[in-house]
Amino acid sequence: MPMNPSVFMTDIWPALALTLKLASCTTVVLLLVAIPLAHWLNHSRSRIRPVIELLVSLPIVLPPTVIGFYLLILMSPQHVLGHAWQQLFGTPLPFSFAGLVVGSTLYSLPFAVQPIQTGFRGVDPALIESAAALGTPGWVVLRSVIMRSAWHAVMTGGMLSFAHTVGEFGVVLMLGGNIPGATRVASIALYDQVQQLNYGTANAIALVLLLISFILLALIAVVRGNGHSMQPRLPF
Repeated sequence: MPMNPSVFMTDIWPALALTLKLASCTTVVLLLVAIPLAHWLNHSRSRIRPVIELLVSLPIVLPPTVIGFYLLILMSPQHVLGHAWQQLFGTPLPFSFAGLVVGSTLYSLPFAVQPIQTGFRGVDPALIESAAALGTPGWVVLRSVIMRSAWHAVMTGGMLSFAHTVGEFGVVLMLGGNIPGATRVASIALYDQVQQLNYGTANAIALVLLLISFILLALIAVVRGNGHSMQPRLPF
């Protein structure tokens, strides 16, 4: 069945736009969380560090529907997180865009933390020691030395997180359902079109998602190549 242009503009394009919005918001939140978390995991001697590292890596192997189910329970008004959210904002967290951002952030966390953590480990220790010897505060060392030297790892983590969020299905279906304009992202719209045997429209959605993924992977390759070709230096 050929694609119906009117269906694509009125139904599918909003889902694609919502997907890009979700991926952008999730990536920003992830970078704000992943950068200090990766730095802490690399340098902390706390006994709970292995446990935190394990929890961060868990979404890689855990089925998305399992993550979505437990997050759905956790976000319900009967539990602390969901109850606190509803008291603050007057609306439930599940089946909302905010709920999708929370779920996507937790689901994509290892795709941001692990590349950044690896990049931070590759920073020349002499740079960090030199900055510390000058009395530079720790957060300045992280921002001006470690992040500047490992900028390619930060960008890689951000782009991997964005790409992973674009392709989400199980978590967003469990947490958001299929509400047009609110939680109906491209992967859900693609599934719906296949269920309705609208293969032309489904193919159009799939091609857009494929193109986005291809571009992001190409950008990651370029960033990694440029990052490895540049020698880090002390930015003082």
